[in-house]
Amino acid sequence: MNVGIAGAGLLGRLLGWQLQRAGHKVTLFDAGDELGTNSAAYVAAAMLAPYSEAVTSGAEMFALGKPALGQWRDLLQQLAQCSSHVVALNDSGSVVVAHDLDRASLQHFAQKLKAVAGNDPEVKVLDRPGISALEPELPASFRQGLWLAGEGCLDNRALLVALQHALVAGGAEWRANVAVQSVSAGTLHTAAGAERFDWAIDCRGFGAKTDWPDVRGVRGEILWVRAPEVRLSRPVRLMHPRYHLYITPKPGDIYVVGATEIESESQAPVTVRSQLELLSALYSVHSGFAEAQIVHSFARCRPALPDNLPQVLVSDGLLRMNGLYRHGYLLAPTVVASAIKALAGNCDGAFVQAQELKEAK
Repeated sequence: MNVGIAGAGLLGRLLGWQLQRAGHKVTLFDAGDELGTNSAAYVAAAMLAPYSEAVTSGAEMFALGKPALGQWRDLLQQLAQCSSHVVALNDSGSVVVAHDLDRASLQHFAQKLKAVAGNDPEVKVLDRPGISALEPELPASFRQGLWLAGEGCLDNRALLVALQHALVAGGAEWRANVAVQSVSAGTLHTAAGAERFDWAIDCRGFGAKTDWPDVRGVRGEILWVRAPEVRLSRPVRLMHPRYHLYITPKPGDIYVVGATEIESESQAPVTVRSQLELLSALYSVHSGFAEAQIVHSFARCRPALPDNLPQVLVSDGLLRMNGLYRHGYLLAPTVVASAIKALAGNCDGAFVQAQELKEAK
């Protein structure tokens, strides 16, 4: 089978690699470079956080996201064999804390989580000694917390590189800096003209809005900081009435810091207000962040659909995948597995709808 994929972000690369491993010919098109620097996947914290997401997204998201750690373990082992790249997977859980004044926010979070997850053994209540045992550098002012042992994160930039190398090594054709203007059955349309395939697959995320009008952008603002004086070994979430700050460790003393979720399709740089709030909250978690260097600040639009859940739409010669919202790394293995089943004629996978998507006029 000859497959053309529009969009080489997380979904496009992961799906292309899996199809290639199954013996299919794959051609990827992307408006950006081989590193994926324009994609939401490139700047993301890449957290695998089914328990944290369950609080706002409910039982369905929890059930589908809970296997993510195991899925990524298997995928990264396979990828290391195909690409000779080892991608770091941190599976030591995440810690949720709050300052004393915000203790009610932590209790509310715990109650909502229990309503979805029940008495799940992966959710452990922490006192001060428990917090210190997991993260000794968190200040003594954090006296209560949660350890969500079934969560983790991965090195997303290393993953994008490894997937690109595996695809090229396996014979995939890579069309970097070639924007796909529209996708139709068996056809990808670029400025150079139409290219035909057995299957055309649209993984353009927010860029697919012209073909899929229900797609909307949800703006997220993220900081990457380098903090050699800080030693946090797992993602940390800070409860707050206005936002839930997350701090995710990456290799090389890098921490990804974010919290914002704005119903806006603006791609403008990070605002002063957001940066001040993120940095002040960051310092309150660990004083060592005072000397951190701000390496990057990013604003990206994450693609979302009206129900904030992904969809895979399939018809003859055409498959569209979109709507990963903030659940990209958590749900990508499930969405890709469902798409592969749909291409084989089985539309029983999660998020799959066998229907013809009306083209935008």
